[in-house]
Amino acid sequence: MNRALRTLASFSAALLLAVALPASAQDKPRDINIGLQAAITSMDPHYHNLSPNNSMMLHLFEPLIKRDDNQKLVPGLATSWKAVDPLTWEFKLRKNVRFHDGSPFTAEDVVFTLKRVPNVPNSPSSFATFTKPIIDVKVVDPHTLIFKTATPHVLLPSDLASVMIVSKLHGEKATTEDYNTGKAAIGTGPYKFMEYVPNQRVVVKANYGYWGGEEPWDKVTFKILTSPAGRVAALLSNGVELIETVPTADIAKLSADKNYSLVDKVSNRVIYVHLNQSTDKSPPFVTAKDGKPLDKNPFKDARVRKALSMAVNRDAIVDKVMEKKAVSAAQLLPDFFYGTSKKLKPTKFDPEGAKKLLAEAGYPNGFAMTLHGPNNRYINDANVVQALAQFYSRIGIDAKVETMPSNVYFTRATKLEFGYMVLGWGTESGEQGSAMRSLLATYDQAKGMGVTNRGRYSNPAFDKVLSDALVTMDDKKREAMIQQAAEMVMGDVGLIPLHYEVSTWATVKGVKYTARTDQYTLAMGLKPAK
Repeated sequence: MNRALRTLASFSAALLLAVALPASAQDKPRDINIGLQAAITSMDPHYHNLSPNNSMMLHLFEPLIKRDDNQKLVPGLATSWKAVDPLTWEFKLRKNVRFHDGSPFTAEDVVFTLKRVPNVPNSPSSFATFTKPIIDVKVVDPHTLIFKTATPHVLLPSDLASVMIVSKLHGEKATTEDYNTGKAAIGTGPYKFMEYVPNQRVVVKANYGYWGGEEPWDKVTFKILTSPAGRVAALLSNGVELIETVPTADIAKLSADKNYSLVDKVSNRVIYVHLNQSTDKSPPFVTAKDGKPLDKNPFKDARVRKALSMAVNRDAIVDKVMEKKAVSAAQLLPDFFYGTSKKLKPTKFDPEGAKKLLAEAGYPNGFAMTLHGPNNRYINDANVVQALAQFYSRIGIDAKVETMPSNVYFTRATKLEFGYMVLGWGTESGEQGSAMRSLLATYDQAKGMGVTNRGRYSNPAFDKVLSDALVTMDDKKREAMIQQAAEMVMGDVGLIPLHYEVSTWATVKGVKYTARTDQYTLAMGLKPAK
């Protein structure tokens, strides 16, 4: 072969190789590193319903319906959905979608997923509440499904936005550990599994040819940096390009530095207090001032609950503890979300009024209680609990504080081992009806009601209005009923709302992040700055 022919052959081979590879696989700008606040407890998308896990799962897996950065429902693996009648929903699935191994996505994968969700062994927080209303699934064709519910269930699209679809081919015999090792972690999402090291990191790589368009990053490493100071240090040393939950004390300094950019947004997360009403006797860690049991549970008296709410200076918490990166709360979501009532306002700080109510309830000299909360889950969480104790001391309550790591705290709180519990709730559905269903409805595991009602508050009149709302198909009528239910339950102080977190992210120069109300930190929201 002469020199010209050899040159032509070499050029042709190079051209074929270039055509064979996706263009974006040749010119990805670089890898990216992200610092996360909380650990990922599993890579099984149906094992543990926990916000950090759910955020991470969206990189590998996808639901039928997605939520945008303001939590509006948008098409995902389903292109459309509609209620055929109050008990029947039709979903049209996206065509030409493939799992990471190249196998096609079809309706059978959805059917398999819905069967798997309630049957994941040892799940500490099941996703079954989202699939429980579905009593039958009919496959019309590979890309059409009919769902049947026992009663009208208007939240079905929202519920299914919380259920990640897995591959039937790889999931039929898979265990949670198979997902953790990556063996079964084969989804349809924009990234593929590379590595999962519990409490240290998760590494994913780009899914070239992803149906939704390829991402700008070839590889993303999520570093678990639970220490606020550690996250900031990693950003300043170029160990990561993005951090979430910027410590409030560092926001001003970072904002003034041209090498960093900050974005924030009022979130869907309310910090609140559950008061244990599961017993008629003294709840755990609540006693008379001499340490003896009380004659009855004070939290069952609405006057006591209201007094404990009135004693809290929410504005002081927002200004001093949260350094203005929070908003005082009156209900479970800020009032621009669906189902919230503009009539509800944060309880006015009134320590004298609180004392009066305690006296009317039979506690003129107060009582003693320990305030429990986490110290590594929410923004400034331990400091918030300390501030609450100071407020209560002003109305005659002997308040002690005990905070602990979230993995210990939530396990104990779920077992009702505490009396006064500081907690947080992010309403992923973006509407108040589902939040009240979980946090305030009378506890009934079989019906999926009150499943996270650690206070065991119960109000049959409220339950009736809420239940009726959740089966009302007309959006305007349903919203009015949810608002009525919210006004009822907040007026009765079913729980004590404190504040809504304002989420803040920081990036290095050259990249930008799109803030989200659900507080999720997604590589898909991180882009090179123009």
